[in-house]
Amino acid sequence: MAEHIIPPKTYVLVFAALLALTYTTYVVAFIDLGPWNVVAALAIAVGKALLVALFFMHLRHSPKLTWVVAGGGLFWLGILLALTVSDYLTRGWLAGVAGKS
Repeated sequence: MAEHIIPPKTYVLVFAALLALTYTTYVVAFIDLGPWNVVAALAIAVGKALLVALFFMHLRHSPKLTWVVAGGGLFWLGILLALTVSDYLTRGWLAGVAGKS
């Protein structure tokens, strides 16, 4: 497999984008968007994670098996988030039952 060489200019541009997204996170933290604050913060975080994974971790030019492993990690993260949300959403039900006994 031939090694893919990424020019330093690409790394500098990705680094500048990461800095810009970090500053955007800082600015958005002081703006009251109501329930959209979490959505905005997560969207920026996903963008930064994609830049790091694709360029600094060289996932962009990796073989398909590496993509499968990264996808498996994201799938596992989805399972953990789904279990956490299901636990959080059912806590109110137990408080109502415990108060009646």
